[in-house]
Amino acid sequence: MAVLEVKHIGKHFDSTRVLDDVSFDLEEGSALAIIGSSGSGKTTLLRCLNFLETPDHGSITVRGETLFDADHPVAGQEKDLRTKRLHFGMVFQAFHLFPQYTALENVTLAEKLLAQEKPGFKQKKKEILEGIEAHGRSLLDQMGLSERMDHYPHQLSGGQQQRVAIARALALKPDILCFDEPTSALDPELTGEVLKVIRGLAEQNTTMIIVTHEMSFARDVADQIIFMDEGVIVEQGDAKQVIDHPREERTRQFLTKY
Repeated sequence: MAVLEVKHIGKHFDSTRVLDDVSFDLEEGSALAIIGSSGSGKTTLLRCLNFLETPDHGSITVRGETLFDADHPVAGQEKDLRTKRLHFGMVFQAFHLFPQYTALENVTLAEKLLAQEKPGFKQKKKEILEGIEAHGRSLLDQMGLSERMDHYPHQLSGGQQQRVAIARALALKPDILCFDEPTSALDPELTGEVLKVIRGLAEQNTTMIIVTHEMSFARDVADQIIFMDEGVIVEQGDAKQVIDHPREERTRQFLTKY
């Protein structure tokens, strides 16, 4: 079953076409890798999916619910963006952790804020907060950070900070976990620990979209690969087929660089 359906997404910045008629489906429990040169539209596509940018054209549907439809706008479509974003967990290149909070506080902050808005929070405040803390500790333990929960971001390596960011994205149980070049800000020796975590999530059938420049990782971890160039999907298909036996000449030219 397709958990995500993206249809005919288009995006312009002034006169520059960044995305042009981008369409794809993502199956439940599968991992999709998006590859391509810098400026090909990969990050903009992720930002449209997370409603950090508004597409000019197209539609985005999650679990049968249309979250955005540029051709058939509804009253209040631009409102309640936070609710729409909860379908997606976003892991950025540069971590974006709050420096004044510990690793555990970074992971649990959003869940605590959302809990306060739910009916009955005041009556069960202690129980609810204890449950959120336990969930945060479990996620950090899953990331191999059980000894670093009370450390602040400046006390963590880049790889550890990125693993905290992954735990934070998982905390709200998103339908789809999105990674935007998750290792690009890391030294090569720290890249492996983050890729290991993502590989583990794939083995647990976490539904993911991964924008990456790690071709061998994309080949081995992703179920499907999309190759983008100049805002369009040039080729998409089985990960190993696209990497090992690309059909399009433009894809072959790109892959020879790696």
